[in-house]
Amino acid sequence: MGTEAKPFLKWAGGKGQLIEQLSVYLPNKIYHEPFNYVEPFVGGGAMLFYMLKTFPNIKKVIINDVNEQLVSTYRNIRDNVYTLIGALSELEDSYLKLEEGKRKEMYLIVRDKYNTPTCTGIMKSAYMLFLNRTCFNGLYRVNGKGLFNVPFGKYANPTICNAELLKEDSMMLNKVDMEICCGDYRDTLQQVDDGLCFFYLDPPYRPLSETSSFTAYAKGDFNDDNQRELAQFCHTLDERGCLWMQSNADCSAKNPADTFFEELYADYQIERVYASRNINANASKRGKLTELLIHNQYTTK
Repeated sequence: MGTEAKPFLKWAGGKGQLIEQLSVYLPNKIYHEPFNYVEPFVGGGAMLFYMLKTFPNIKKVIINDVNEQLVSTYRNIRDNVYTLIGALSELEDSYLKLEEGKRKEMYLIVRDKYNTPTCTGIMKSAYMLFLNRTCFNGLYRVNGKGLFNVPFGKYANPTICNAELLKEDSMMLNKVDMEICCGDYRDTLQQVDDGLCFFYLDPPYRPLSETSSFTAYAKGDFNDDNQRELAQFCHTLDERGCLWMQSNADCSAKNPADTFFEELYADYQIERVYASRNINANASKRGKLTELLIHNQYTTK
């Protein structure tokens, strides 16, 4: 069996482990009719690749993210995958020949280059993939200036250039009419054609506590006002006749008095799914917790 298309990046909050649970709540209609699929916060793309593999009746795909480099890497994998593989393979060969101390030195050099404004194009994407596979815990994080600042990870033999995966992902990204956008998530609605449309929204999660916030995938924060704006966007989708499903934090599980989402989405369906979180540097804070799955009124399969 060949390599299966799946996310090309490790991504905090990625939905790979939740796909089986999320799929239970997909609307029945998309199994039977052609439809447009939209992800306004695409991130690592676990849901995207699942949808592309599962639904041959997708007419058009629109993905968006505020992280400019992530969007550029999606485009390069779709449009320039063999050039990207060549650049990444050279980085891998150079890195694996080095001892650990020298590997850390190379990592920091690549990180500095990645953060240089003049670094663009294929090499920027190659550096992004390299750093993702060699940094601490596979974490993508930027500081207030938008600079990638994750420390070195001590992996003995990391797979930096997974050429077969990148080629499979490229094939999947080319199999349908696809718009890859970078900007405000609300602009995705303007890209939608007529007909049945399904939105999956995976925004930066509302923090479960003051110390648990992790929204630094890109420069800027996603606060409670932003969550309210997102709820209004979901109302707009509902009014337009779009089907939608959103993942977010289960704040009331941590604090029963915190019914922020229950109040915000009182007119919609709220389910709970179980997720394991392994990204926390403190091992004692990893483990299972519930997440919310919010959707408008539709029949599941």
